[in-house]
Amino acid sequence: MNCRICPRNCGAEREKNTGVCSVTEKFRVARAAPHFWEEPFISGTKGSGTVFFSGCNLGCVFCQNFDVSHRAFGKEISDVQLMKVFDALIEKGVHNLNLVTPTHYAPMLAKVLKEYDSPVPVVWNSSGYEKAETLKMLEGLVDIYLPDIKYFDSAPALKYSNAENYFEFASSAVLEMYRQVGNLETDENGIAKKGLAIRHMVLPGNISQAVKVFTWVSENLPPETYISVMRQYTPYGKAVDMPPINRRLSAREYSIVKEKILALGFENCFFQSKDSAEENFIPNFNLEGVDLLQNFW
Repeated sequence: MNCRICPRNCGAEREKNTGVCSVTEKFRVARAAPHFWEEPFISGTKGSGTVFFSGCNLGCVFCQNFDVSHRAFGKEISDVQLMKVFDALIEKGVHNLNLVTPTHYAPMLAKVLKEYDSPVPVVWNSSGYEKAETLKMLEGLVDIYLPDIKYFDSAPALKYSNAENYFEFASSAVLEMYRQVGNLETDENGIAKKGLAIRHMVLPGNISQAVKVFTWVSENLPPETYISVMRQYTPYGKAVDMPPINRRLSAREYSIVKEKILALGFENCFFQSKDSAEENFIPNFNLEGVDLLQNFW
């Protein structure tokens, strides 16, 4: 099969070779552990059961998970082994199963999720660079969509992710996600059960992208839509040599973005503090939660 899962349409025969995403059709996982640094409605008090998939179909120059996304660090596991990973996370009491960077595994994950009856919500935590028709195969299998909308304009999308058509696909993907799951619903403790929440990480020197993205959201989705305006940008990977993103976001830049976004009338906004832009918030990708499968190899 020539892979057409994502907007790259690279046509790779992934049963034999790697695609643009740097992986074959076999699951490759870098880390599976409770994560406490997502939004409060995702992490809660018990953590989010994150499964970090290796490879990426977008490949941003500033990715903080560079070894995992660009170099595909991780260990190959089977469908059954992935379900064992899910079991182990649920046994730890996590609020949800959080599938991080899952886009390029979408058909394989749809197959697993049809077989795996999760007792906790399943989160699709993606870059937003996805095809709506690919997402349709996940309908009824994913409870919570947590996409980024990284760019509105084609110039920064091309410069930082080599994806000039990013917003064209991300916008249609988000609308498809909303069609499937609707507005975010939470339980009595404020933990998400089902719905859509949209993220945007504000890049230094690119604050207009945040304003344009959330203006579009305000014009196309209800005011109660959950949005997360992220301040955690830390120069990493190739970005350390690419002004203006070779520095952290300034307090003034984030303040401007916050003021303009609040003026759009959203009812559920999440903003980050300055100390979120620290490298110690980047997970340690050491195969935690994956090596436990040695007895199943």
